[in-house]
Amino acid sequence: MFEKEYDVIVVGGGHAGAEAAAAAANMGSKTLLVTMNLQTIGQMSCNPAMGGIAKGQIVREIDALGGYSGIITDKSAIQFKMLNKSKGPAMWSPRAQSDRMRFAEEWRLALENTPNCDFYQEMVRGLLVEKGKVVGVKTSLGLEIKAKSVVLTNGTFLNGLIHIGEKQFGGGRAGESAATGITEQLVDLGFSSGRMKTGTPPRVDGRSLDYSKMIVQPGDAIPEKFSYTNTLPLSHQRDCHMSHTSAMVHDLLKEGFDRSPMFNGRIKSIGPRYCPSIEDKINRFADKESHQLFVEPEGWNTVEVYVNGFSTSLPEDVQFKALRSVVGFENVKFFRPGYAIEYDYFPPTQLKHTLETKLVDNLYFAGQINGTTGYEEAASQGLMAGINASLKIQEKDDFILNRDEAYIGVLIDDLITKGTEEPYRMFTSRAEYRTLLRQDNADLRLTPKGYEIGLAKVERLKRMEEKRKKSDAFIKFFKKTSVLPEEINPILQSVDSALVKQSDKMVKSFSRPKVTMNHMLQLTAVSEYVAEHKLDREVLEQTEVQVKYSGYIAKEKNNADKLHRLENVKIPANFDYSKLKSLSYEAREKLKDIQPVTIAQASRISGVSPSDISVLLVFMGR
Repeated sequence: MFEKEYDVIVVGGGHAGAEAAAAAANMGSKTLLVTMNLQTIGQMSCNPAMGGIAKGQIVREIDALGGYSGIITDKSAIQFKMLNKSKGPAMWSPRAQSDRMRFAEEWRLALENTPNCDFYQEMVRGLLVEKGKVVGVKTSLGLEIKAKSVVLTNGTFLNGLIHIGEKQFGGGRAGESAATGITEQLVDLGFSSGRMKTGTPPRVDGRSLDYSKMIVQPGDAIPEKFSYTNTLPLSHQRDCHMSHTSAMVHDLLKEGFDRSPMFNGRIKSIGPRYCPSIEDKINRFADKESHQLFVEPEGWNTVEVYVNGFSTSLPEDVQFKALRSVVGFENVKFFRPGYAIEYDYFPPTQLKHTLETKLVDNLYFAGQINGTTGYEEAASQGLMAGINASLKIQEKDDFILNRDEAYIGVLIDDLITKGTEEPYRMFTSRAEYRTLLRQDNADLRLTPKGYEIGLAKVERLKRMEEKRKKSDAFIKFFKKTSVLPEEINPILQSVDSALVKQSDKMVKSFSRPKVTMNHMLQLTAVSEYVAEHKLDREVLEQTEVQVKYSGYIAKEKNNADKLHRLENVKIPANFDYSKLKSLSYEAREKLKDIQPVTIAQASRISGVSPSDISVLLVFMGR
């Protein structure tokens, strides 16, 4: 039934598993994707959207490296928005509403069209481990499938338990059974495990809603896209809508708090801080009389609607009664109620930066098994696990992204170095070099790296090099071309900026805060240059950011270079911290547990102080 031995077996077909399988297969590894249901590959278990604050940057990074998430999103999008445009470019974040069914279909078709990728539908109950090294998996039918490496991407399925009010039942997702056996075996092997919680709102019938009472939330007038390839931007879009809860809705919800698994003690695990349930919001923000609800269509043609902001595990009758008191929902019909789900995870400090486990060789964890939340965070981990599993088999160097190279690098470093006791979600504030890690330059940062490891194709590299070449040339044009006062002053006057009295280089006017590329395009010389060199929107945006934020970018690069000096100070493997008596007790314990590879990583561990780092540097002869 199977290859004699696969290079990589990926367990789970969610966002992490799909990216892991695609990456390994595209890098030439014989790959098997094993999942409980082949019909739910790439399933959007929660909201029908990709991207958002910092998450959009991650999707762009996945795409730049040669992953599939950006392409799949572009093919299935029904609306596109660039968030935070009123702020600086480091904060701009792309987000797309997706057609849920088309998204999953596109993922399935993309994987089926990927050479070296095989599929098998069954539950994996355990791992085959010999002498501290994984050598395959064992299925519920008792089949043993051999492999050189295994990537676990189990999502919320490990001993998953679904809660709706006082009712609870096993499941990894609505309508699907939980996965058993793996947690128990990993614990027997010496791994530490924990429990986390997440939740989802009711899905409702859009035909029963009165959209005229809601606030329309349209997409961008000129929509962009995620992928740096030749996918097409949307030519038309579907609107989302917004409504609000009220004091009456809150009172109706409170009537069910005594039957809420979150408040009566049935759920003991920790849920996502930044995506709380509606009952948690009412409890935590008691002074607020209303909360926003975003009404999101689940596709082009379906009437199913996702009620973003109303995630709940309250009894179904309470959910229904309260939601019918929301403006526009007076006659709402449910497709299914919201629910909470508890599941097993493994603290990610048990992993290396490659996402390989420290305890078992060639075993990789990716996605919610590592304590993260979100499609994008999961997909990026799957990509990196698939890449590193493939590289290790090929006896090549590890592929690790630094914190100044990608949000993916920030995410993995945070997990490995600091761990997490609540579902981890990426934010721009987590990245100290976010001016370098913008959504507009992910291809410039990462496509050469993706090409070097054999994942990004040569067409991507050529496209990226063409963009860089055109942008650099356009910047030089602004620096060397002069503009007369009578040409530039009308533009400066329109934005209340000081007028100039003599001719000067264009770059000086362009660098002013309120002057944009659209303003500069009003100059004949600029518009003629753009037309002659056929510059597209990507090049114009890249040029504008580089001109206007060059000082900030240079400063962050300088700070990153300083960090790299500490990254180059390696700590010997299995270093005995107990012999350094000058270290604080907490530092010794944390360093012994996490086993950082470099001084820079050690400095980011919670509980390790600057004085502890000084002790280590002295010992290392620095």
